[in-house]
Parts: sequence; structure tokens; C-alpha cells
Amino acid sequence: MAAKRAERLVNLVIALLSTRQYVTAAKIRATVPGYEPDDGSDRADEAFKRMFERDKAELREMGVPLETGRTSVFDTEDGYRIARADYELPEIHLSGEEAAAVGLALRLWESAQLAGPAHSALVKLKAAGVDVDSSRAIPLQPRLDAGEPAFEPCYAAARDRRQLEFGYQRPDEDAPARRRVQPWGVVAWHGRWYLVGLDLDRGAERVFRLSRVVGTPKATGPAGAFEPPTDLDLGAVVAGQVGGAEHLVVVRARPGTAIGLRRQATPLGAAEDGDDRLQLRTTEPGRLADQLVAYGADVVVEGPAEVRDAVIARLSRLAAMGESA
Repeated sequence: MAAKRAERLVNLVIALLSTRQYVTAAKIRATVPGYEPDDGSDRADEAFKRMFERDKAELREMGVPLETGRTSVFDTEDGYRIARADYELPEIHLSGEEAAAVGLALRLWESAQLAGPAHSALVKLKAAGVDVDSSRAIPLQPRLDAGEPAFEPCYAAARDRRQLEFGYQRPDEDAPARRRVQPWGVVAWHGRWYLVGLDLDRGAERVFRLSRVVGTPKATGPAGAFEPPTDLDLGAVVAGQVGGAEHLVVVRARPGTAIGLRRQATPLGAAEDGDDRLQLRTTEPGRLADQLVAYGADVVVEGPAEVRDAVIARLSRLAAMGESA
């Protein structure tokens, strides 16, 4: 699905979830970003009708409970709304790792590029006289990802296919170097955000860690100026350029514990004491040690020694902090 169409569908869902009334197609056209504007021409009307019919069909295919009806007997045409009770999920219980993944997705959603148009749609609905229930609406205050200030402009440039310029400073450099890049995409890998693209000055595919971008990246030139490779795998590109030597780590976990850890591990069978033996692969043993510490006594590292020692050192520091508190 094209990015603009996906964004329009999200805006439409949010607008229809945030009202008890049925919203007519005309109000949807005027308030939800992405639809063909009404310029009085038959061509524009026909384009909107085709687009809106496709969107309704797609939402229903995805299981969105889109209702058709009229708010009162005085209405002259049908409108649309989404039955919130049928749309909402039941209470969900997440592990720590699952909650972290949801939080990462939320940080992407809360970027100004995605939230702004949807928030604007709600404002327009209110102005058009539609009863928008603020208590039921999804909070949509646009904000940049505070953890990575470069995320928003890099994401927007990759989405719009615009050339990007920014300062980039590696740890071994005294000053940032200017980079000109065709941004192909932004991806999270091992807890960090990376920009993947074509470095125009070097004429080669490059990966840039967003935390090393200095200042605010600037998009230049027209939109649609390039296309990424058709077989592009952003994660594989980052892994190939950023990943170091792979380490095999063997741990023992008490039965029924460390569920999140098990999802990334290879089972090795049961240990003599009844614990489960798991094998993990990592290119960043220090970060894995940080993760293992969170499981406390439920997980014990068998090897290699450097990872076991790293976990012991971290646990010792935590114990010392508790004693001094």
C-alpha cells in the first residue's frame, strides 16, 4: 500500500472513531486529509467517489466495523462511523519486551508527520458541527521523537524521496562531515535508529546512525527524485555494515520464565538441574548483558566468560547501589 493511501486510511479511521454521529461523505471529503478537493468539477467529484469507495472496501476487508446510517430522521443522506465498542481490543497483557516493542511503534506514530494531519481532521470535524467526543479520541499531539531529533526529517525525506543533507560525526572524528544522501529508509536495529541510503559523494550504499547526526537534516530538491532498489532489505543492509563479530551465548532459564528471551533463542534442551538451556546470537555482547540482568535470578549465563562476567559486574553494581540507598 502506498504511503499516502495508508496515511489517508489512518486519518479516516481516527476521524470516524472520534464521533458518535454519522459523518457524511461530503464532510469526510472536506475534513480528512488526502481526498480529492471539491473544486466544483465533475472530474474531481468522480475521483473522490472512486477513492472513497476503495477506502471503504479496504477498511471492511481489514475487519474495521464501518457502519452506514443516519444520525436523525431529518438527515437527507447516509453517513459513516466506526463502532468503537466493536473496534477496540480487549485488555492485553504484555511482557516487558513486548511493551518495549509497542513503545517503539508509538514513538514512530507520534512523529509530527503522522499525527499532524489526523489531529487537523478532528479540528475540522468539530468546526463542521460534528460531535467529536474528546474523551474517546486518541491523543494526537504532534511531537518529535525526543530520543532521536534527526528521526523526523530523515523519515520524511525517505518517505517523500527527497535528497537529504546533514552533518555526521563519527566517534573517531574531530568535526562533523557534510553528507549528501538519497535516503532509502529509516530502520530500528538492536535498539538504535539508522538511516540507509546512497551516499552521493562516495557513490555507494551507506548506513548512518541517527544519534551521530549533527544539527537538523535538510531535505533538498523535488519529491520523487529517486527510487530505492526494488529488492531493498533495510535490516539486512544495517546488519551487514554495522554488525560486528557474532557471539554465541548459552544461558540457563528457569521453566516458565524469560519469555521474551526465549523468542530470540534456540532451545538446547534441559540442564541437569531442570532449567532450560538456550543459545543466543549477538553482535553486541554488552547490550545482551544489559538485557540478561533484567531477568535477575531467573537466568544464569553459562558462557562465554566475557558475557557472564559482564552480567555479574552489572548485578554487583546494582547490589551496591541498593546497600548504599
